[in-house]
Amino acid sequence: MREPYDVIVRPVITEKSTAQVEARNVYTFIVRKDANKHEIARAVEKTWDVKVLDVRTMVYRGKAKRSILGRIHRSWALGRRPGFKKALVQLAEGDRIEFYEVG
Repeated sequence: MREPYDVIVRPVITEKSTAQVEARNVYTFIVRKDANKHEIARAVEKTWDVKVLDVRTMVYRGKAKRSILGRIHRSWALGRRPGFKKALVQLAEGDRIEFYEVG
């Protein structure tokens, strides 16, 4: 069994994820690609001492990107953004996770 800090890579704090927290008590995390729903739920419960009701996962493939090398040469180089796995974790009513202090 892995440690909770090995499963959760980082939280996602965007405008959309903050709206989900306020509306449905759903928190968004970037997790390891090989982590399953049971490991994610156990890691969130152990790290923040909350009760997890539901876990939904999504795997995103890395996008191909072009970049310009040099100003004059203008040769196109192909590269890729890394892929990642995202987890939406719904907590029980009354449980909260504080990522940062406001004010």
